[in-house]
Amino acid sequence: MFGSVRRGLPATLIASLALAVAPAAGAQPAPTVDADAYLVANGATGEVLLADHADARVAIASITKLMTAIVTLEHARPNELVRITRPASSVGESSVNLRPGEKISVRDLLAAALIQSANDSAFALAAHVGGPGGVSAFVRLMNRRARELGLTETHFVRPDGLDVRGHVSSASDVLTLARVAMRRPLVRELVRKRTASIAGGRRLFTWNDLLGAYPGLVGVKTGHTDDAGWCEVAAARRDGVTVYAVVLGSPERGERNDDLEELLDWGFDRYARVELVEGGKEYATAEIPFREDEQLPLVAEEGADAVVLRGRPLVERIVAPAMVSLPVRRGQRLGEIVVTDRGKVIARRPLVAGRDVPEPGFREQAGWYAGHALSQAGDMAGDLFGAIL
Repeated sequence: MFGSVRRGLPATLIASLALAVAPAAGAQPAPTVDADAYLVANGATGEVLLADHADARVAIASITKLMTAIVTLEHARPNELVRITRPASSVGESSVNLRPGEKISVRDLLAAALIQSANDSAFALAAHVGGPGGVSAFVRLMNRRARELGLTETHFVRPDGLDVRGHVSSASDVLTLARVAMRRPLVRELVRKRTASIAGGRRLFTWNDLLGAYPGLVGVKTGHTDDAGWCEVAAARRDGVTVYAVVLGSPERGERNDDLEELLDWGFDRYARVELVEGGKEYATAEIPFREDEQLPLVAEEGADAVVLRGRPLVERIVAPAMVSLPVRRGQRLGEIVVTDRGKVIARRPLVAGRDVPEPGFREQAGWYAGHALSQAGDMAGDLFGAIL
């Protein structure tokens, strides 16, 4: 696999050690947040970095529309036309003033629901996808999907998130919901828009105050009702890291925004870019046949760096031959260095020969064998003499 070795010698040399990473000490302290529940998490892995009452059941207002979008896209095509019913057009509060009988695409209705948090659009989608069963059938699909996703603290009653008894979720479930929704390209496209135009000459404007204001923000959804307070699940990406922050039940819109910014800042501060493998550095040596006084340096073919969580040790594993077969040419791949973070590979680079080693000539081989024969004979004679004495 990594170059042959002489028979009777170990096939590989394996070494593992913990790598030092940027220390957690000196990082900014966790923010103080005034909300019913909140958390900060790594968006790629879902690892929660900070949380308070994350499993408490609370109202989540229009964050609900993320599930509405998921279920809709699982049962309808974006270019499909939806005929607006009178019940949908009459849903109040945030709306885009849908008119009974008009036909609008699923994509436009999703844009209205996710950008401007339009309740009438959410109801129109639910009535369309629910078919003969209407909105009630759609809500059953929402709850079934919640169970499939393991959202144990979530129960939906409406597709829009307006206050109603029993319509609840949690910060932990909202994190999962948002991460699943963001796997959909159309959702990712819509939730990062500040404005958009849809059918009927309608102009949409986002309720997400952090879009365009917080560096790297890519979404995802806000919400507000009397019962829920001011809520949002926000996601931002910087230097290859995506951080999610969830705030549920904040008393004021501005306070929610400030808390989200502090939580996102705190989350990004948990990470640092570190050099994992130094290109050209010698990481191992291998024995050279017929040259007992020489070692072949094995160097990293190229470097590697990554953004990792501060203070968490990484494991470096080196796999290389104990002895090489000749000839060897400089740059020949003979092993590898692997760096893992809690078992997950985050860097893998080949180890290559640091120099050429030609195949030994007949005289060199003969001399080596003769020397070894004399050495072995001397050892045998010494053992025999010792036994006689």
